Amino acid sequence: MTDRYAVIGNPIAHSKSPQIHAAFARLTFQDMAYEAILAPVDGFAAAVRAFIAAGGRGLNVTVPFKLEAYALADTRSPRAEAAKAVNTLAFSDAGIHGDNTDGLGLVADLTRNLGLELAGKRLLLLGAGGAARGVLLPLMAERPAVLTLANRTAAKARQLLAEFLPHADGCPMDAGGFAELSGRQFDLVINATAASLADEAPPLPAGLYAPGSLAYDMVYGRETPFLAAARAQGAARLADGLGMLVEQAAESFFLWRGVRPDTAPILAQLRAS
Repeated sequence: MTDRYAVIGNPIAHSKSPQIHAAFARLTFQDMAYEAILAPVDGFAAAVRAFIAAGGRGLNVTVPFKLEAYALADTRSPRAEAAKAVNTLAFSDAGIHGDNTDGLGLVADLTRNLGLELAGKRLLLLGAGGAARGVLLPLMAERPAVLTLANRTAAKARQLLAEFLPHADGCPMDAGGFAELSGRQFDLVINATAASLADEAPPLPAGLYAPGSLAYDMVYGRETPFLAAARAQGAARLADGLGMLVEQAAESFFLWRGVRPDTAPILAQLRAS
């Protein structure tokens, strides 16, 4: 029988995951089907149970269900435990396993696709919500010179720092509000806020971008106000989150199938379209 997988969310029609995973399956000769499931906002757990009962093997989880997926999982990976959010579910006789592949996807895009060495670099992560939580642990593991967390509400950034400091393992970290960034420069600035979804840019002070710096927005498909502002402020390179989307999907695929697909042709295809 063909193994069944899906992405679940609300809304879901915009998702590129079915296209990505179908391409992965073709490239790696896997007998699997992948669909999109629109779950009611108040019916996530029931939708997951129904998918499992119908023979489903795994799910990608997107907005707004990542926290519910975390709660539903019987076991979780260390990175999912740290993020307190799950974007990948795997089903077996042992139960429901939850993982979070967002951070690995981001790091893979930065290092492999964009050729950025993160060790020894000054990193700034904007935002203190679920998107930021999901990528912190893998970023910390890359041994940056400093990892700064900044948020419109400074207290939220400091709370996030307090939660992750026990996992720092020697990674220098600090946190605060946007205004506290004045006078500092960074080699990489990552926008994990929701500002781009509202077609806005975070209110950042001028002068953040060091020579040769990269501005990265997790939103993909267009030059967001954040990226436009970064260009005007002197960022040497700009990148959207399409590569992160493909790379986190590849990590999910590897978790489910034990095969790591080549992401380069899929990313090129998506860029072309």
